[in-house]
Amino acid sequence: MKSIPHQRSREVQAWLRREITEQKARYRKIVAAQDALAPSRDRWIADFLQRIQTRGFHVHFNQMRKVAATEIPKRPKRKFRVVF
Repeated sequence: MKSIPHQRSREVQAWLRREITEQKARYRKIVAAQDALAPSRDRWIADFLQRIQTRGFHVHFNQMRKVAATEIPKRPKRKFRVVF
């Protein structure tokens, strides 16, 4: 499939460059905030995993089920991914 030939005006190209620059700056701020939150997130995850092993979770209404340590997945070596 052939694309339709077109040209962008200088004003449009300048606007696109500004938008791309602004979006990259916003993305860097979001990533920095997520990286700063990483230690807290690790504690939250550890607390959650401890809680479901000791207290359990609701399977149905008032039925609780504890999760065995063998059922807990191992933490991956990669950085924690957060989807925006």
